[in-house]
Amino acid sequence: MNIYEELIERGLIAQVTNEKAIRDLLNKGQGKFYIGFDPTADSLHVGHFMTLALMKRLQDAGNTPIVLLGGGTAHIGDPSGRTDMRKMLAKKEIDANVEAFKKQIAHFIDLKKAIVLDNSEWLLKLNYVDLIRDVGPCFMVNNMLRAECYKLRMEKGLSFLEFNYMIMQAYDFYHLFTHYGCNLEFGGDDQWSNMLAGTELIRKKTGKDAHALTVNLLLTSDGKKMGKTESGAVWLDAKKTSPYDFYQYWRNINDNDVIKCFKMLTYVPLEEIHRYENYEKSRINELKEILAFELTKIVHNETEAKKAREMAKSAFSGNADNIPTKQISVTKDTPVLEVLLLANLVPSKSEGRRLIEQGGLLINDNKVNDINLIISLNDLKKGIKVKKGKKTFLKVICQ
Repeated sequence: MNIYEELIERGLIAQVTNEKAIRDLLNKGQGKFYIGFDPTADSLHVGHFMTLALMKRLQDAGNTPIVLLGGGTAHIGDPSGRTDMRKMLAKKEIDANVEAFKKQIAHFIDLKKAIVLDNSEWLLKLNYVDLIRDVGPCFMVNNMLRAECYKLRMEKGLSFLEFNYMIMQAYDFYHLFTHYGCNLEFGGDDQWSNMLAGTELIRKKTGKDAHALTVNLLLTSDGKKMGKTESGAVWLDAKKTSPYDFYQYWRNINDNDVIKCFKMLTYVPLEEIHRYENYEKSRINELKEILAFELTKIVHNETEAKKAREMAKSAFSGNADNIPTKQISVTKDTPVLEVLLLANLVPSKSEGRRLIEQGGLLINDNKVNDINLIISLNDLKKGIKVKKGKKTFLKVICQ
């Protein structure tokens, strides 16, 4: 099977500008494609996972990836899919995030066979008046206001700063097309309007065609974005989301999402996934364990994936010695809600109260019914075994 047809069968492709041209480029290994990553945090997260996996698939098929780190666009912030303006980052923060992204992306693709760029190299050097004279006539404001990427922001007010983001992203594609021969841009489906703006700018400025392809967003069966937990995002950095927690996230996804995640995220051959589709429903937990192992192996490594799997088995068998440990810093007897918050088991004390009131918290195998329970410093120094719900186990110990 050719790579383009495989992408279709895996359910990855959402929209394309010219299917025949894109299919021919990718299947012949002639695609020189770019994917952008705005460094608005110090780690990539699950939302980036699918485009990283896509980048590897295409590189393995002989195509050339251009990794574009948004050291320039991060100064503005992409308004796509947001109801509020992004936090403004200092250049020092952005530069540090760029370096963190490079290290993580190197885990997915061979950077020696890729082009790695930072758009701050050209965007931060642009003269505003020169830019407006050069590309301004190519953008019609009425068309921009209809773009999907601005719809949510229009309700609360779209700043002129954010309004410029589309122009910056389009300019990136134009720059890469003219300086590096980039003929394709790939990204999430929420980027469609920005990507079309790039192909239009290239056509108007050069008279030539470049192409865009979006991938389906990673959504749960009920339409919510995957990669979010009660404690926040699922990160690809082991310091922010441990390999065990990463494994557990995939081990605990909805039954209806398992096969989709196999197809969209793993490198498991489609023939094997088709075999999984025929498994009896009683074997769904077996498939979840395989999925969690495969994804943890990709993001971390096989050794960490094996450790996470063994820790999960130990936790479910009641063996507290091998479950993950979270160290907290306290100097006295501490309320249970504070312990839950310090251990990142809940995002807020109100969520902790709700957990206890619903009977979802056990400490040392005893159900907690009192939201005002105090955990002694002595117990915390020895370590307490915490079970949240049916699937989260943690040993909490005081430093």
